[in-house]
Amino acid sequence: MGRISGLLTEIGQLESGLHAKDLLLTWEQTPDELKQVLKVAEVLRLMRAENIDTRVFATGIGVSIFRDNSTRTRFSYTTALNLLGLGQQDLDEGKSQIAHGETVRETANMVSFCAEAVGIRDDMYLGAGNAYMREVGAALDDGFANGVLPQRPAVVNLQCDIDHPTQSMADLAWLQEHFGSLDELRGKKIAMTWAYSPSYGKPLSVPQGVIGLMTRFGMDVTLAHPQGYDLIPAVVKVAQKNAKASGGSFRQVASMEEAFKGADIVYPKSWAPYKVMQRRTVLLRAGDFDGLKALEKTCLAQNAEHQHWHCDEAMMKRTKGGKALYMHCLPADITGLSCERGEVSQGVFEKYRIATYKEAGWKPYIIAAMILARRYADPARVLGQLLADARPRMKRAPGSGQ
Repeated sequence: MGRISGLLTEIGQLESGLHAKDLLLTWEQTPDELKQVLKVAEVLRLMRAENIDTRVFATGIGVSIFRDNSTRTRFSYTTALNLLGLGQQDLDEGKSQIAHGETVRETANMVSFCAEAVGIRDDMYLGAGNAYMREVGAALDDGFANGVLPQRPAVVNLQCDIDHPTQSMADLAWLQEHFGSLDELRGKKIAMTWAYSPSYGKPLSVPQGVIGLMTRFGMDVTLAHPQGYDLIPAVVKVAQKNAKASGGSFRQVASMEEAFKGADIVYPKSWAPYKVMQRRTVLLRAGDFDGLKALEKTCLAQNAEHQHWHCDEAMMKRTKGGKALYMHCLPADITGLSCERGEVSQGVFEKYRIATYKEAGWKPYIIAAMILARRYADPARVLGQLLADARPRMKRAPGSGQ
């Protein structure tokens, strides 16, 4: 209980304006705002571990809009809503009036009469996903300002074309837990590297989220990828600016070997080249399926030229003491297990499998924290009341040992 009380005091001392804006890109937030999300997430996690009910809503729903397939993020969003006492309602655009030309402005308001959150995953189209989230947010602002909505729901970026805030913040929470504190991350070297995958079209948002966030906390961030596998140039500039401001560093290299050398943390993850994603967006919008098949064939052949970008035991020996922390957003392409040749060897993945599960385990709490920070100007006070009430989350069975 003492740790929870201490965190609530720390949260109350932070200057945050998250109650007045949506967290759609981590680099648009202040350090205090990012710390608020981390600390609220930790409080929720500790309260659940102490069997304390974390429901702050007696009624209400969270709307989910998934425009791409998802397992971890979908279940994490559902779990986050449940932690806060909200039900979930999926918006299936194919079965809604959106298919008949309903506007974003109208849809956003119609699904939000009793909604406290709207979670959106839209990473398929470059230049569209984050813009769509902002359009939804503007429609909700309008509806609330004009008395249509009794509350302004939180818009949660569950992954877009630019950033994956819930993933990168979960990654940061795991690093904080693993190394002991945010201060301990200063000077740590993290290698965000491309890795070979036998698939095509993986979003840019995970590597962009990592370089855009970890550079905020004084880390030495290395980005590595083969020639032609660039990220969005504007995001790379953000990482450079962040590193300079935080006292960390950011560099780009052209080999996994160079990136892994002396690294404390490695994050080998496949992504599609920026220019390929631009071309893919054009083809998707045009409904050019033959063009998409041709592009996929070309890209898979291009990927196959870089199969040596592979995280195996020999590569891990190049890291600091040969014991760097391996990270992945999951699911990883595991050589000899999920594919013939992939991002990581089975031996390396198995060694760090539990660590990656713990990394993923932070995401529900991060999402719940983002919703709380948006819906309450003083989340510490709300959580403090829950702590004072200490309602049990589950009943203890006599003699059960639980």
